[in-house]
Amino acid sequence: MRILTFILLHFCIVIFAQIDSLNHNVISYDEKIILRFNLDTNIDNYVVSAKELGIKPRLNLNNQINTTFGFDYKIISASISFAPDFLQGNNNGLKGKSSFTNYTFRFFPKNIIQTLSYKNSKGYYVSNTSDFVSIWQKGKDAYLTFPDLRIQSFGGSTSYIFNDNFSLKGIYYQKEWQKNSSGSFVPSLNYDYVIFSDQLNSIKSREHQLNLSFDLGYYYNYVVTKHFNIAPFAFAGLGKKWSTYKSDITESEKEKQNFFTQNFGAGLHLGYNSEKFFFGSKFNYSGNHYDDLGSNITNNDFYVLFFLGYRMNAPSKIKKVYEKIQDKIPEL
Repeated sequence: MRILTFILLHFCIVIFAQIDSLNHNVISYDEKIILRFNLDTNIDNYVVSAKELGIKPRLNLNNQINTTFGFDYKIISASISFAPDFLQGNNNGLKGKSSFTNYTFRFFPKNIIQTLSYKNSKGYYVSNTSDFVSIWQKGKDAYLTFPDLRIQSFGGSTSYIFNDNFSLKGIYYQKEWQKNSSGSFVPSLNYDYVIFSDQLNSIKSREHQLNLSFDLGYYYNYVVTKHFNIAPFAFAGLGKKWSTYKSDITESEKEKQNFFTQNFGAGLHLGYNSEKFFFGSKFNYSGNHYDDLGSNITNNDFYVLFFLGYRMNAPSKIKKVYEKIQDKIPEL
């Protein structure tokens, strides 16, 4: 997987990297080091609607708040997200034990935004336990849990911004600031490889999914004042999912299926920007669903994010290291 990631990364840089032309509508902070801190409620949840059985369990992680630390310099961006136990609402004793980490790398050659990520989560609970246990009392009784359910995702996306006078990098990553209001269509190709694993009553099961989808979104950045902006967006798309399932019961056979998926989402960004400091909030909703043998499986993701960051001049040592890397990879 490391070899494939390196090849993909080098391929994207070589193919898409170009020298930016002068754009008077966008202020660039590529020469600055950008340090960022986020708090968000971006917690995956899954809804499995089995129509014939009349049940709809909702699976959630036992986390309510994630923290993210990010570092940006030139066309490179890296961040790590996790859910610390000391934050109120994370790992409530009645909901079992959960863990979550997410590593993300981004690259910004001209109008391209290339993202690569790895996400690992474990320990889910049934948030609507009362639908399945009639005597269950909220706040007193433990939730139904799947402590060994683990979901690992290796993924990425490639997005293209059509309008040179629009800065998606300014809205999401604060690497730029757009001086005048404008919008753009942004098509995105998304791909990930997901591993679901679980153990129930000593029976191990594992499912591998390969997902490929294409989304078309529209983003608009309304620059209210010199330092404040509002940016709504919406997107929709279609995709394909290939799945392979295996358990201890069917060890000699693998169940293979494929599905068409539907993806959709919308959101709103509010931000303040100055030469050194920036802060703001984001409200995002995204979801996708598909039908599996009469069951409708939906992955919803609604979250609120607050961000705070600081830009500073790059120390000479970091500049020298980057220059050495640039000598080997001129496209950087």
